[in-house]
Amino acid sequence: MFMEKDIAWLKVIGINENGVDGLSEQACAIISTAGLVVGGKRHLELAGGLVKGQSLIWDSPIEKTIEKIIERKPQNTCVLASGDPFSYGIGATLARHVAIEEMLVIPAPSCFSLAAARLGWALQDTVTIGLNGRHLEKIIPHLQPGAKILALSTDETTPISVFELIYKRGLAAAKLQVMEHLGGEKEKIYEFHGKENIARLNMIALEIPADLTGKAIPIASGLPDEFFENDGQLTKREIRAITLSSLAPRKGELLWDIGLGAGSIAIEWLLANPANRAIGFEKDTSRAKRALLNAVNLGVPDLQIIEGVVPHTLEGRETPDAIFIGGGAKTETIDAAWNALKTGGRMVVNSITLETESTIISAYKKYGGNIIRIGIDRDEDVGNFTGLRPAMRVMQWSAIK
Repeated sequence: MFMEKDIAWLKVIGINENGVDGLSEQACAIISTAGLVVGGKRHLELAGGLVKGQSLIWDSPIEKTIEKIIERKPQNTCVLASGDPFSYGIGATLARHVAIEEMLVIPAPSCFSLAAARLGWALQDTVTIGLNGRHLEKIIPHLQPGAKILALSTDETTPISVFELIYKRGLAAAKLQVMEHLGGEKEKIYEFHGKENIARLNMIALEIPADLTGKAIPIASGLPDEFFENDGQLTKREIRAITLSSLAPRKGELLWDIGLGAGSIAIEWLLANPANRAIGFEKDTSRAKRALLNAVNLGVPDLQIIEGVVPHTLEGRETPDAIFIGGGAKTETIDAAWNALKTGGRMVVNSITLETESTIISAYKKYGGNIIRIGIDRDEDVGNFTGLRPAMRVMQWSAIK
């Protein structure tokens, strides 16, 4: 095995709160023979007397320290990490700079594994998420009926923030447990009610009631219109569901939403998969701010918004996998967007005006694709009875480049 050869000059050892007692004989030997041992202050203290060579605490940004590590190649170097280095740890970052063939990784149980073992939760049925150094709102899409969530904390303030968030979203009945120093002598697990003192090193276990009465976000496209604050510029629910189907989001893809409005299309694109990304282009500052607020409230705060007039603002942006233009599309905008689109990418343009319909037809003749007409009738009181009133019909052009 390549991991046993001298080519593996960089050793990455997972260490938990039980320190040396939790390490294998092989891991102990690696630490004690390394010329340089790198880790956080806590990791180096946990390794104790095993460290015989030089020790180095991570610098900020960590890339500075990684450069020093790489400069030592092929000298015997060891990096200490919390638990499993490839579970929200330093492992993936190191692997971007050092070939995995040059690394020997010995993981310890991750904090998620330790937590699941304490709680009796099936880890494959549990949501695991990192809130350490990330937007707290990322937990919102996971607040589903009966959900079990394990979340990494930044520090002692994270459980308090999560407690306040779930309370505001009508989930006061949810059970929130704080788990401190898992696997160590200071291990402590308790239900949090908003007043307890919390250790800096902690993680969160959250159980959502099966009879959820709060505002859970549906997992299908076409969220209720009232989920989005708007000034009237909003792709309505039924049209939005059809539009998302036409855009066909796939994991890790990038969407350009041109004419962002309330942000509904971009937000639902992001909700389709946590790895998805979206850039919204909006010339109106108030709408841009409103779209960002909607994104935060719906748990996708990473929506990137570019203010300004298209097509100028499209220049120099990362090449998208899909593009949506929501209304008022002009020929120059469609052409610029089409030219920027990846080969095999999807473009969708919606229109409710005759002028834009003419533009769409021209694009259809130029680039191919499909045109559909979408008509929706909605119920409306007619005296003591109920009728159906037609909404403005939408022409949709979609094409694959």
